[in-house]
Amino acid sequence: MAIVKNLEERIKVNKAVSLGAIVLSILIVICGFIFSYKLIQDTRRSIYILDNGVPILAKQTDLLLNRPVEYKAHIDLFHSLFFTLTGDDDFIKSQIEKSLYLIDETGMKEHLNLKEKGFYNQVVSSNTVITVKADSIKLDEGTQKFIYYGTQTINRKTQLILRKLVTEGYIKDVPRSENNPHGVLITKWKTLDNSDISVKVKYR
Repeated sequence: MAIVKNLEERIKVNKAVSLGAIVLSILIVICGFIFSYKLIQDTRRSIYILDNGVPILAKQTDLLLNRPVEYKAHIDLFHSLFFTLTGDDDFIKSQIEKSLYLIDETGMKEHLNLKEKGFYNQVVSSNTVITVKADSIKLDEGTQKFIYYGTQTINRKTQLILRKLVTEGYIKDVPRSENNPHGVLITKWKTLDNSDISVKVKYR
């Protein structure tokens, strides 16, 4: 009987040791997964910025904290592309093509409207240079509505015209791509004011 009891006790001890080893192994594996996941997340947040050819380690901040900045950068980029024009037909086509990736059909509608009015032909024929500068961009994060305030400079051979440029629209998140690096799409866009501020005549 003593031998049987010893065997039973040994079996119990072996079971306890085996069970403990299994539980410990599972805990180690779980800890390993958690550590690896955190390591991968930290690695993804690490980016390198080239400063005169020298890579500098930087950390990405929370996407949600940066998003309003990206929204405004996207709005500014669209207006810069759409309204910066020169007397070069290929340049105009390139600018418009890039800008239309950043906006819905309202951008194409405005582009076709300007084209039908002969606006682009006039820019090319008169060798006009048009630039735009953002003065401010107001963004309501609740409704995702924005108002863009800018100054448009139209430099012609005989005139230098400054115009107000006030537009409004909405933004929505879309997947990022090479043509839309901010992952934002402008929607329901329209021009509110494009009136002259000043007109200066150039004297030869």
